Amino acid sequence: MNTADMTAKIADGNGFIAALDQSGGSTPKALKGYGIEEGAWGSDEEMFGLIHQMRSRIITSPCFNGQKVIGAILFERTMDGQVDGKPVPQALIEKGVVPFIKIDKGLEAEANGVQLMKPMPELDALLSRAKGLGVFGTKERSVINLANREGIAAIVKQQFEVAAQVLAHGLVPIIEPEVNIKSAERAEADAILLDELTKALDAMPGSDKVMLKLSIPAKAGLFGALVDHPRVLRVVALSGGYARPEACAELAKNRGMIASFSRALLEDLRHQMSDDQFNGSLGGAIDEIHQASTQKVPVAA
Repeated sequence: MNTADMTAKIADGNGFIAALDQSGGSTPKALKGYGIEEGAWGSDEEMFGLIHQMRSRIITSPCFNGQKVIGAILFERTMDGQVDGKPVPQALIEKGVVPFIKIDKGLEAEANGVQLMKPMPELDALLSRAKGLGVFGTKERSVINLANREGIAAIVKQQFEVAAQVLAHGLVPIIEPEVNIKSAERAEADAILLDELTKALDAMPGSDKVMLKLSIPAKAGLFGALVDHPRVLRVVALSGGYARPEACAELAKNRGMIASFSRALLEDLRHQMSDDQFNGSLGGAIDEIHQASTQKVPVAA
């Protein structure tokens, strides 16, 4: 796939994006969910080696291909690693899966009900390296905990500034201002975010497009205008802490939104499984998430 092929696949592909981008802080939790306890490694290098083995097993599974999984978001170390002797982005492209990379370095402390992204002083170098490896786009996450317009406006401003830097390197940014689904002000935060995102999209110069990765809204269908916005290539949804059945049920209520799940995709996989068990479990999860992404259910007005 060349860049045009990847753009078309992400814009119109009948599938979802897998999030395989757990970073250093969340890796022990991801490994524990996979059946590997914290005492199983003696150093960070060994820990990252174990998570790479897990991701390699996923990527090389016969069911992980471009038919239902149209993209995958990678952690930086995964992008720099290899699968079956090939750079991971190239291995994905050969399977018909469009590669993205997580670029944020974590979150600042909460202020005005939100958590901005930490500074990324080495971002230009990372973007150049990613482009050279054939990566198509990026993902950067911040978090909204309260319906505070000043805080949400600051999140959107920062996200679009980073997006402009990404676009300048010829990559497509996934803007991820996650609304905490446990927030008592979730519905109000969704509405403010919709307003701020619309204003930022309308103000974008040039003709470039961005992607949006959003929490599934409290009100089904709320983000329909973003799905239809001419500056948005695709709107994807995070699972946000929902278990897979609930995440899929909620996603299916939202026209035009496809999944970009992490925990909800991987929650049933275990290190101890045989290859047949592993592939069967992963294939079942892929089928369920694909259905929620592509077969929508009517929602009462």
